[in-house]
Amino acid sequence: MPMHRLLWQSSEQVCQRQRFRNVPDLASLLLTTTNVPQDQQRVVRHFRHSTEKDPTAKLPFTAIRSRKNTSSEEFLLGGRQMTAVPVAMSLTASFMSGITVIGTPAEAYRYGTAFWLFVFSYAIMSIFSAEVFVPLFYRLGITSTYEYLEMRYNKVIRVIGTSMYITQTALYTGMVIYAPALALNQITGLDLWGVLVATGVVCIIYCTLGGLKAVIWTDVFQMVIMLVGFVAVIARGAVLQGGLGNIWKDAGDGGRLETFDFNPDPLQRHTFWTIVVGGSLMWTSIYSINQSQVQRYISCRTMTQAKLSLYVNMVGLWVTVSLAMLSGLTMYSIYKDCDPLTRGDVGNMDQLLPYLVMDILAEFPGIPGLFVAAAYSGTLSTVSSSINALVAVTVEDFVKPFLPNMSDRHASWMNMGLSVFFGGVCIGMAAVASLMGSILQAALSIFGMISGPLLGLYLLGMFFRCANSTGGLSGLISGLVITLWVGIGAQIYPPGPDKTNPLPLTTAGCIVDTNFTTMSPWTTTMDLTTPVPRPPLADSWYSLSYLYFCPLGTIITIMVGLVVSLATGGCKREKLRPELFIGKRDLICFGCNRHSTETSELTEKVHPDGKQGIDNPEFSDIELEKKEKDMDTITRF
Repeated sequence: MPMHRLLWQSSEQVCQRQRFRNVPDLASLLLTTTNVPQDQQRVVRHFRHSTEKDPTAKLPFTAIRSRKNTSSEEFLLGGRQMTAVPVAMSLTASFMSGITVIGTPAEAYRYGTAFWLFVFSYAIMSIFSAEVFVPLFYRLGITSTYEYLEMRYNKVIRVIGTSMYITQTALYTGMVIYAPALALNQITGLDLWGVLVATGVVCIIYCTLGGLKAVIWTDVFQMVIMLVGFVAVIARGAVLQGGLGNIWKDAGDGGRLETFDFNPDPLQRHTFWTIVVGGSLMWTSIYSINQSQVQRYISCRTMTQAKLSLYVNMVGLWVTVSLAMLSGLTMYSIYKDCDPLTRGDVGNMDQLLPYLVMDILAEFPGIPGLFVAAAYSGTLSTVSSSINALVAVTVEDFVKPFLPNMSDRHASWMNMGLSVFFGGVCIGMAAVASLMGSILQAALSIFGMISGPLLGLYLLGMFFRCANSTGGLSGLISGLVITLWVGIGAQIYPPGPDKTNPLPLTTAGCIVDTNFTTMSPWTTTMDLTTPVPRPPLADSWYSLSYLYFCPLGTIITIMVGLVVSLATGGCKREKLRPELFIGKRDLICFGCNRHSTETSELTEKVHPDGKQGIDNPEFSDIELEKKEKDMDTITRF
């Protein structure tokens, strides 16, 4: 049988028959033969490149058996075989959670459409993440984003970074579980803690059994349900108010459409500058270094697919935030003359949208349930992604260093056990979330306080060769202390109305209804009249816009890190790998200089006999440009 035909047989049989040590050895031999048909040469060549980094890889057609693969990489990264569209929808759904479904419409109702300016932040974040961080992570072939911290600095900084991420994610996930529980409590009166536990258990089950593939594909379905929920609210509101034009007119009359405020004051809660500058850095910290997001796009089969997933995700974020804003304006049009918050029908802002659903959709069987499903869709997607990411960083940063020879079977059991553990922790954190006020602002504040210094640490290591581990650690601690100081202070002493600029509401048009009551046993009524003693810093330092927490932490980390690094001799005595840094070629826009970049990916070391790989003269007249369709052909065999 001709040697090249052996490629399409079982890799185990071929390796055993020819006594090859692994599959790349087989591919190397095939590339040096002269009787391989030209239509198969490119496939063989690209397959060899894809297997060089994984000597234990199987031949392409064996991917049909991946459903039985229980390896750690399959569980945590989906076997690195995902495509752009499902990953993009999962990226959108993971942080467009129940907090978005419930919190964003309430934001538009109370403060107007300034929050819509985040569409600019999403665009900046997507470009920076795709063109700077994706090439870096693919080049290094990492599973945990915090592996980079050990490569660039040392093990101590990696452990600190991982611990910060675990703390942040646990707190955020608690809020995500708490948000839809409020909605279900508002609509049905079910016990809040029973709902919280049930939500956590469902996420634990399918995240434990399915790994990242289960998370991504359920996110796709949940994203659709979430958007349908917004559309149902908008459609019914448009019918009641006589069309979207009347909704828009009511919002304009109520001052809800004054989106662009160019006031440079950093103490103002939402302005063009706080959202575009502060919001861009904050979302960059979420999508560039947060394991929950990075784990998704590095699961793509190629770097091009990973970049594309981020750009498709950007469009998904635009659609989601626009529908959420329009839902809030619909709610204002309906309640412009009878505010249920001022009237006391709801306990806080986060119950406004569930209240609206019961008010205008209760007569349609199943529609309130659709809204609850929308809120829970966002929650399930976020909680599942958080649990999966927590497992990934724990295994990579805490388990593998102590158990380096752990088998795939034991690693799979470890992954499942940790999924159950972190699910329980996140359920417990929901109790903390109930004490933090508006869930939307509280969630973004947590990201700013913790992710800001971490982003500064990454940027310090990526762009400044003089930075060393002493400077990095000093900068990280300094940035974290400052952001926690201002963030916790702002939580204890919230900024006044002159900084947050809430828009006026009225109850002048309310009609007393003695037959309708709203249950809110687990919430407290907002008290806007009781004065609270405030320290001198409350109206200055503690009133800093929460969107500036991240830039503040990033800048302080970089500045302190540079100063301390230079004072301690920089990294002159350390020999660092050049691929740990961002070069000029990494900063070129998507699609630019593509040919030279991909050609460099095909460059190989020439074998001593001069006839191996793409340097084999037999293949000198064959087109060597790497095409995406060729890689897709491999995975379909």
